[in-house]
Formats: sequence, structure tokens, C-alpha cells
Amino acid sequence: MAEINHFEYGWITPALSYALSVLGSCLGLVCAGRIRTATTPGQRAWWGILAAFALGGTAIWTMHFMAMLGFAVEGTRIRYDVPVTAASAAFAIGAVGIGLAIVGTGRVSVPRIAAGGLFTGAGVAAMHYTGMAAMRLDGRLGYDQTRVVLSVVIAVVAATVALWLAVTVRRGLAIFASALVMGIAVNGMHFTGMSALSVHLHEQRGDVAGAEVGTLLVPIVLAVIFVVIGLVWALLAAPTDEDRAGAAYLDGRRIGEPAPAPAPVTPPADPVGLRARSTLGAGTPFPSRRDNPPR
Repeated sequence: MAEINHFEYGWITPALSYALSVLGSCLGLVCAGRIRTATTPGQRAWWGILAAFALGGTAIWTMHFMAMLGFAVEGTRIRYDVPVTAASAAFAIGAVGIGLAIVGTGRVSVPRIAAGGLFTGAGVAAMHYTGMAAMRLDGRLGYDQTRVVLSVVIAVVAATVALWLAVTVRRGLAIFASALVMGIAVNGMHFTGMSALSVHLHEQRGDVAGAEVGTLLVPIVLAVIFVVIGLVWALLAAPTDEDRAGAAYLDGRRIGEPAPAPAPVTPPADPVGLRARSTLGAGTPFPSRRDNPPR
């Protein structure tokens, strides 16, 4: 059995993975809160997609990959199968999206949240072990079944709590505190699953096919940056409850008030008093010398 190191670069990778999970959780909870206040099905679908990318893509999958940067096995290189890695990201985003669709539509209830958490948690666990299956190395992977089951239970509980927070939390400080808790739960699930892993090296070593971590790191980091910027822009550009209330108030004032009366027409200014000294009445033609010829 090969020696495994989960923290090859010290606490840098777990700290970054926790920061990513908290950031994604904050953005995801804010987007999920907009689902309940959306007025049209299109708006609910839009905010659901954004929340799925924030929670499933950033808070869960990107955190998983960042934590995997510190994973090393003595005696072999580690590479990754790109299609399988992409499939693991699709599992995370899709599972969170379906879970939000279950709890975000209709009346909020305990059975609905439990069903959404069960489905989402299973999807998160599938993401984790699919990402592990994407590793290519000179060895065979083995798992301790007890710890695998424990990691799945943690994933389901964390997903259920996340969905419950997504439909109940509204205030900024509560969202941040919830994101801190969600970051602990997501990282706890990841490292519990990683502790179940064992690697048995092959007697004959060969070339390991797949992409190196550095090759995948640059596009993933760029994708995270663009997704975060897009989420922040969408949240800042969308009207808030106060904006909608103000617009409704102004529309009500416009509808309820009568049309304004026309302003009175004031004569032009007469600074030298010519109008007062004039002996001509309104409409009287100005006298001409032709009318009164000289005698």
C-alpha cells in the first residue's frame, strides 16, 4: 500500500478550498433567495441556474478540485481524465439545480426539503467519487466502505441544510454565517471521503495518461473568476425588493392622481411700461398716415 499525503503543500490548499466553498455558498444563498421572490417562471429559472452554478460549481466542485491539488501518492504521478472530470462538475451543478427546483417551487415543507436534500446529497457524493475515478496513476484505488457511507451521509445532511438555508435565510449576516457552516460541511464531506481511499501500486510501472494538474488549473481558475464576476454583476443589476416597492408606489401615484391643470399664460415682461401707456385697445390697428393725410 502506497503512502498518501493529503496536504502536500501544507494548509494552503485546504484554506483555499474552504474560502472557495464559503464564497460560492454566499453567492448561491443570495441567488437562491431571489427564486422565492421572482414573479415569473423565467426569473425563477434564471436565479435557479445561477444558484446551481454558485453552489454546485464553486462551493462544491471547485472546492473539491482545489483540495485535490494537495493530494499526492508516493511513488507515482497523478493525472486526470478530462471528460470524467468534466462529468463530475456536471453532476455537482445538475444535482444542486434539481434540488433547488424541488424546494424552490411550491410551498416550503419538510418532506420537500428532505427529498431535495437526499437527491442533492447523492449527486454531490457522485461528484466526489467520479472526480476520484478521474485520477490516473500507477496503482489501484481502494475504499473503506464504512467511511464511504459516512461521507455520503455527511453529503446528504449538508445538502439538506444548504437547501433549508437557501429558502429561509434572507439577511446578509445570516447568509454569511450560513456560508461558513456550509463550507465546513462541504470540506468535511470531502476529506472524510478522501480518508477512505487507499492506493495499491502496480508492480510494473508505465506511462500515466491524462492531463496534469497544472494543465487543468488555469482554465478552472479562469472559469471561477468569470462565474463569480457574472454572479456579482447579476446580483447588482437585478432590482431589489426596495426598488420594486418604489416603482410600484410611483406607478400608483401616477394612476391615482388627476391630470395636472394647464399652467396660466402670463404676459411677457414690460420693463419700460409701454403697455400701460398705450391708448390702443386690443385688436385696434396702428394708425397710419394714409388714413389721416396732412392738410
